[in-house]
Amino acid sequence: MALETPRTLSPSKASAFTDCPLAFRYSIIDRLPEPPSPHAVKGTLVHAALERLFWEELPGGRTTDKAIEALEAAWEHIQHDPEFVGLGLDGDQAREFRADAEVLVSNYFRIEDPNEVRAIGVELGLETQIGSMVLRGIIDRLDLTADGELVVVDYKTGRAPGAQFEKSRLNGVHTYALLCERVFGRAPSQVKLLYLRDPVAIVATPTEQSIRGHRARTTAVWSAIERACEREDFRPRPSGLCNYCSFQDLCPAFAATAAAS
Repeated sequence: MALETPRTLSPSKASAFTDCPLAFRYSIIDRLPEPPSPHAVKGTLVHAALERLFWEELPGGRTTDKAIEALEAAWEHIQHDPEFVGLGLDGDQAREFRADAEVLVSNYFRIEDPNEVRAIGVELGLETQIGSMVLRGIIDRLDLTADGELVVVDYKTGRAPGAQFEKSRLNGVHTYALLCERVFGRAPSQVKLLYLRDPVAIVATPTEQSIRGHRARTTAVWSAIERACEREDFRPRPSGLCNYCSFQDLCPAFAATAAAS
């Protein structure tokens, strides 16, 4: 009996399937429980603070102090989030968690001046149909330049990748470029990844060719997911990511590796 195909494909789902089809099945299709990730929860906190900064403050008033105030409001709100509660942080750990989030928010101001940004969308959900696939994504920030061009911005709270991995890390934002083209009828002039930990920006310029190529790659991933669901054939893809996987106890590849060692 075929497995139910996911309703939509997002950058995170595409990345998850590419990294390991079996882990994708466990997480996305079987929806097996996973422990909360401190990195993901911290990312949620920092994103919420920057979202508040752009929604609540006009250009000229987006200061570091206001960003820290926004972080404090987001911090109060996240205390009731099940993912945060599930981390089980004690008092010292919670204070360290909060302090590190403040470093990331402060680092944002070392990358760009938010008072020079004209944001026309924050946490903007876009969706489009491409063949049998419903492609969906949430853009952290969509800007409009003085020349009337769109710019897609994605915040990252981890380390910036090495030069050899930059292209793969831009796959998600190229999905947003494709979504903009489909939904708004035009592609953004730039897609940016803002790495708050370092802090650095990685910038790419979408072209008709790059968007066409990304559409083909995304469609190919979706077709592979459909085939895997139809055949119930999701195979493990061992890599360094296995060390951080929540499904080690269920994975035949991990069990084989552990037995061999």
